[in-house]
Amino acid sequence: MTEYRRLRVALLGAGAVGSQVAALLLKHSAELADRAGASLELAGIAVRDVDAPRETDLPRELFTTDAETLILGSDIVIELMGGIEPARTNILQAINSGADVVTANKALLATFGSELFDAADQVGASVYYEAAAAGAIPIIRPLRDSLAGDRVQRIMGIVNGTTNYILDRMDTEGAEFLDVLADAQALGYAEADPTADVEGIDAAQKAAILASLAFHTTVPLESVHREGITKIDKSMMDAARHAGYVIKLLAVCERLTSGDGDSISVRVYPALVPRSHPLASVHGANNAVFVEAEAAGSLMFYGAGAGGVQTASAVLGDVVSAARRHIAGGVGVGESTRANLPIVPIGHVVTRYQITLELADQPGVLATVAGLLTEGNVSIATVEQTVSGEEAVIARLVIGTHKAKEQDLSETVERLAASDVVKRVVSVLRVEGD
Repeated sequence: MTEYRRLRVALLGAGAVGSQVAALLLKHSAELADRAGASLELAGIAVRDVDAPRETDLPRELFTTDAETLILGSDIVIELMGGIEPARTNILQAINSGADVVTANKALLATFGSELFDAADQVGASVYYEAAAAGAIPIIRPLRDSLAGDRVQRIMGIVNGTTNYILDRMDTEGAEFLDVLADAQALGYAEADPTADVEGIDAAQKAAILASLAFHTTVPLESVHREGITKIDKSMMDAARHAGYVIKLLAVCERLTSGDGDSISVRVYPALVPRSHPLASVHGANNAVFVEAEAAGSLMFYGAGAGGVQTASAVLGDVVSAARRHIAGGVGVGESTRANLPIVPIGHVVTRYQITLELADQPGVLATVAGLLTEGNVSIATVEQTVSGEEAVIARLVIGTHKAKEQDLSETVERLAASDVVKRVVSVLRVEGD
């Protein structure tokens, strides 16, 4: 049997992911040692309550409430507690003690990532976070390493499994939002308070991480434009299906090029995706990230975006990488955020809209609507009108626009809403991926 150098691994948190990580570390210790070139000893698991019930059966002697002592005696620290504090303090303790850190904490990285990476650079440590952006999908390493010599132009991602599950069932079954949300909560896909998912907060955190890597620029969370899915209803799904689209909550990270040089846009919103696009076929709670690079072309990463054992796979991959670095020696690999590209507001983005209006069914209304669009520098690509009501007094108009500046489109929608001929702006959705 090969004798390996022993590395002590501390685990912070024993929830759904943490428990699976601990179980796999113990179960596959010999195989992981062969892959890492080091014996990975689970030194302990820091938790708030040692006696709390857990789904995974783990040796009780591993549990402790003394996170600091565990951290200071370890070579690799895995943080799976989530949230900002005490995770931030614990990770900084680990880094300052010379340990490498593995984390899946997207909220912390999106908010304090620069601080953590700078602290690691100062002591020659590394922060690994493959599990932070899309669960089991390997996307961090491809962006950070494999595509480091290329110019990423655009990322479009379905990075939240809960919202994809909800929208997919609304599309395929004709279900209503609140009914599917309740099912998602019963199945454990959504939390009792689903705000982070359905309002796009979780996806925005992941978008900030992906954009920072893709464009070598620090992207603060507050620079990410965010809209959720709570206004999506069955009628919008039916209209999308009729037009050949599916509605997906997308994280879009885009390089914009103009005479003033490059800038970037990072945004999260529900969008119409053509059914011919690869992202349209992402069903259930799965995630997918579609990357467009100058030289590599189009790349698609697909798989489970959540789940205890699936996310544990990405965490353990990082643990093996950290162990290999310890054995090889040398300083950790720092983050490349030196491009410092400006981050522009969403108004600078060029996109297409599908606008659904309810109008008074009377002569001249179409001309009025067309005039308002023309005044706003928005060109009409398609128009479809239907009439509802026994006396046919209300017409529904679905307008597809050509590409235009987001600010022009937004201002035009405001003018339409204020017009006397428009009874109601039913929905406004952007079109992506065509």
